[in-house]
Amino acid sequence: MTTSTADRILRAARSLFERDGADAVSMRRVAEAVGITPMAIYRHFQNREALLRRISDDSFHEIAHHWSARSQGQDVIARLMAVNRIYLDYALAHPHLFDHAFSSKRNEARRFPEDFRDRRSLTLNVVADAVADAMDAGALRRDDVWDVAMTLWAHTHGLISLYRAGRFSYDEAAFRTFYDASLGRLLDGLRC
Repeated sequence: MTTSTADRILRAARSLFERDGADAVSMRRVAEAVGITPMAIYRHFQNREALLRRISDDSFHEIAHHWSARSQGQDVIARLMAVNRIYLDYALAHPHLFDHAFSSKRNEARRFPEDFRDRRSLTLNVVADAVADAMDAGALRRDDVWDVAMTLWAHTHGLISLYRAGRFSYDEAAFRTFYDASLGRLLDGLRC
């Protein structure tokens, strides 16, 4: 089975992105990696921003898929913990993609609350569904599902950002322990 040129372009661009960040993804560098001319990329992607957007969209699909797969068939609180552990795993395994997807200002980024309430976020949809299930099961007190989902996301994102910025003296294992305990404390405060 042969790989399409668009797939080869995406694979090369993502490799550059993962290794060196969004600034490393230039049409020239991608073309060199694929063995085509920079102009040939424009047959598949309108511009650099479209290529970066596709990489981000693919990463959102990837994390949402992992979240959905891991958030099934468990105790509702265990599901919420699992979803947030996946977020941490993703942030540490793919720091450049994580930053671009969740920490960089982008024109096409979804905005709270309207985009999220309209279920335009593949990732936060999974969290909101787990929150709703936890409320329906009586494990969390009734509240606005989207506000609680955003609160959980803001908490975990903040911890990850602080850790990656060197604000913790913990090694990764100790940080993961703290992260779980901190999330547990937050969920305890939301319980019935």
